[in-house]
Amino acid sequence: MAKKKVCKNCRFFYEGSQCPVCKANATAATWQGRLNILDANKSKIADKVGIKVKGEYAIKIR
Repeated sequence: MAKKKVCKNCRFFYEGSQCPVCKANATAATWQGRLNILDANKSKIADKVGIKVKGEYAIKIR
């Protein structure tokens, strides 16, 4: 199983060569915390953080 990457732009966890959410190639080397969004339309946390797509996100990146 390949290690998931974290996008520097939108903090989305993904596998592959390009982020499926924002189409960026920049990855973060270190991150802290995970946030799982199941329904971005109904989630108050997703609204506060600015997430519009369901998935797994890093809370803090460096």
